[in-house]
Amino acid sequence: MYSLKSVVTELHQLLLSETTRRAIERTILILSILSFIIHLGFIYLAEYLPFLDPDSPLLVSPIAAVYTPFSFILVYEVYLLVFYLPRSITTYISKQYEIISLIIIRRLFKDLANLKLSTDWFSIKGDLQFTYDILASVILFYLLFWFYRLNKHRKAINQGEQSLSLALDRFVHLKKAIAIVLVPLLLGLALYTFGKWGYLEFAQYDGGFGKLKNVNNVFFDEFFAVLIIVDVLLLLVSFFYTDKYHKVIRNSGFVISTILIRISFSVEGLVNTVLIIFAVVFGLTILAIHNQFEKRLESP
Repeated sequence: MYSLKSVVTELHQLLLSETTRRAIERTILILSILSFIIHLGFIYLAEYLPFLDPDSPLLVSPIAAVYTPFSFILVYEVYLLVFYLPRSITTYISKQYEIISLIIIRRLFKDLANLKLSTDWFSIKGDLQFTYDILASVILFYLLFWFYRLNKHRKAINQGEQSLSLALDRFVHLKKAIAIVLVPLLLGLALYTFGKWGYLEFAQYDGGFGKLKNVNNVFFDEFFAVLIIVDVLLLLVSFFYTDKYHKVIRNSGFVISTILIRISFSVEGLVNTVLIIFAVVFGLTILAIHNQFEKRLESP
């Protein structure tokens, strides 16, 4: 007779094992290449196919074709986030930051295809957005470098402390159970949101494309809303396993960081970029202070 723990272990092995990850990675790579070729074909055939709008921001230039394979790469990053959830909270959070930075990089390709090169650069909305995004991508890349450096430093300090207590073992299995639930949930959400976007984009309705506020937000608006629920759940459950002040503050800070990223999808322009950068700066600062806190507690 199967116990709940053994069922979770088997499902985790099926959906989130290293073998499964490599298989999904290969599949995503193939889909990315095929989608890039198909998107290029749509761009060159847009004027001849009645269901395509040649004035669409995604069909005006071959540069925009990079947008589609990047979308598949982002889907793989979402899988990696779920993959790392049971292993490390900080690595799980770093994957959130990677995803939002890649969303901005993906947005840059669409912005590049629609640039209006003129002396009125700072008065054109699209050109301004490109400026914000290119600066934000560099800043986020640098912030992620420091986040990973701090996380690596934390792992080095924790060497030799990896023997799992019974309570921590239960917490890890709970995170595995959450990760297992997230796999079909996020897959269903992705199919629904991208399907809805495709229907509204290609269906013969006036303003179909405009019914979705921003193509860059498709799926990821709802995705970060789900992450907020997961982060809050992990925060509340963590109280059963630790009452250390700095751990509680770190986990709470990560929840706030995720909420700020989610709020950024509701605004555009400079405010959107500033919110994203501030969310990552906040998470990085929380992790840095947490690490210093632990150093002080461990020093004799």
